[in-house]
Amino acid sequence: MSFAFCDDFDLLRGADGISLRIREKHPGGGAILPFYYYDILWNGAPAGKISIRIGDNYHSYFNGHVGYEVDAPYRGHRLSLRALRLVLPVARRHGMTRLYLTCREDNAASRAILEAAGARFLEAVPLPPDYFAWQPGVIQRIYELQL
Repeated sequence: MSFAFCDDFDLLRGADGISLRIREKHPGGGAILPFYYYDILWNGAPAGKISIRIGDNYHSYFNGHVGYEVDAPYRGHRLSLRALRLVLPVARRHGMTRLYLTCREDNAASRAILEAAGARFLEAVPLPPDYFAWQPGVIQRIYELQL
């Protein structure tokens, strides 16, 4: 299956000094969906990373369509929420109508971000052994965000 990235999304600018600069466009393969991978910049300084995975497969339910990390000095400013909102048009452009967003059961900060984004909680489940990033004993919270 061929996939075409959009160059329109190489730099995404938001309010209050946040922007996303493309770091990589990965074609995916196997269990890995194609994805855009961005540096999160706040007032021009690198503050973290975010990725948006395009499409669906078995693993996307447990892995989610968005992954993010904010560097320790920049936490507490909701940069992950603001970055999440900036990547939503990327998913829409690729015809997606909903995203799965996930976090570990014990990650209260990510849970708060997903709920603030308006995602609907679906379930908390143990990761299945056939999931590509399986870890024993991990409970994953699954949310759905309509686009």
